[in-house]
Amino acid sequence: MKFVILLFSFVFASIGLKAQELNCQVTIVPDAKLEVTTVEQEIFDQLKQTIFELMNNTKWTKDKFELEERINCNIALSITNIPSPGTYVCQMQVQSTRPAFNSNYNTTVFNYNDENVQFAFNRNAMLIYAPNQFRDNLTSILAFYAYFIIGMDYDSFSMKGGSEYFQEAQNIVSLAQSAPGSGWRSNEGNRRNRYWLADNINRQMFDALRECNYEYHRKGVDLLYDDLPTARKNIYRSLTKLNRIVAMDPTAVNLQNFAQAKTNELINLFEDAEQKERTDLINLMKRVDPINSSKYEESL
Repeated sequence: MKFVILLFSFVFASIGLKAQELNCQVTIVPDAKLEVTTVEQEIFDQLKQTIFELMNNTKWTKDKFELEERINCNIALSITNIPSPGTYVCQMQVQSTRPAFNSNYNTTVFNYNDENVQFAFNRNAMLIYAPNQFRDNLTSILAFYAYFIIGMDYDSFSMKGGSEYFQEAQNIVSLAQSAPGSGWRSNEGNRRNRYWLADNINRQMFDALRECNYEYHRKGVDLLYDDLPTARKNIYRSLTKLNRIVAMDPTAVNLQNFAQAKTNELINLFEDAEQKERTDLINLMKRVDPINSSKYEESL
């Protein structure tokens, strides 16, 4: 009998160690110009917890994750306007990282500032994601980024390993075409929104970016601890693939987003490299990431 009890205890303990895919931290900060009442602050606290639960407790894939395998990510909401009670306009910063092999170093995989976030949320509201359904704007936005984070992470470990999850993200965009909130449609703003993030990543013409994502991390970042010179060469070689996208669409949101997420990392990795390596990187990134070209020149 004791053996049976111990066996069941072991099984349940093992089940308890299983986890969902995301380890997501959430912050909500209202703009200093907003007059936030005590009631609204209570709603913000509840909103934070509700987002936390959706992101961390939803089973987004069919894969099994151990606790230590979860994808570390952050969502920061900056509330900029409250047009009416229960209605919010904000910016959402979404970031994910992954560890480098055989070290305690973490590299940024995805870092995006969504400036087109509007949603309704009331006290005691629940966010429940249902595949192939549009339930509300906030749930769809969060589900979109959950799948995009997972897709980017999977792509960084295996060539085009995130395809299934990028398709899920695009499906969410399709279902939200008639949604009242912005950020879902092709004709909005400067092509920096969720529509174009999903569109670009799923197009064959942008495969070079996905190849770069894989080689940058698996053949570059994951070698940093064991063989830094080779890691640098592989990182530079992976980035040259982005020239193909620059030639087709230099303003593509995914291209700009990936390059700018890596700016500080590249500067740190190449600061003590050979002069030729630094010069080659500067010349390359001036084409790929012209916004930060002066930063590369000054630092390297």
